[in-house]
Amino acid sequence: MNNAEQALAYFQEGFVCSQALFATFGEKLGLDREAALKIAEPFGAGMSCMAETCGAVTGAFMVIGLKYGRVEPGDEAAKEKTRALVKKFVSEFKVLHNSIACKELLGVDISTPEGMERVEKEGLCDTLCNKFIRDAVEILEKNLF
Repeated sequence: MNNAEQALAYFQEGFVCSQALFATFGEKLGLDREAALKIAEPFGAGMSCMAETCGAVTGAFMVIGLKYGRVEPGDEAAKEKTRALVKKFVSEFKVLHNSIACKELLGVDISTPEGMERVEKEGLCDTLCNKFIRDAVEILEKNLF
């Protein structure tokens, strides 16, 4: 199973988008599955259903941090590399989708009961969120691995 298939499998199992991304790559980078799933939980659905930054995007940010983030306070090179990769990721994601904000990507504000109802009724997660996850994986693979 490739990374996109694995991330989509996590998502179809019922994990949120941030968990799908972070657990898929986290395991490959030495983080155990349970820890990755727990860490990424609050970032799904646009930061805990607040319809802010897309969970596929925040999951990707965590992957970048896990791979390149600094572990020494004075490691400016690691800090700058991590920030540059995040900016590159965002730039490439925006080329594909014009935004990284969940409510803009879905065209629905899932922080409201009406918005969440519409997402479920129209199956937006099955179509749009799957695409965002797949695209986030492809951007990560192209730039990190």
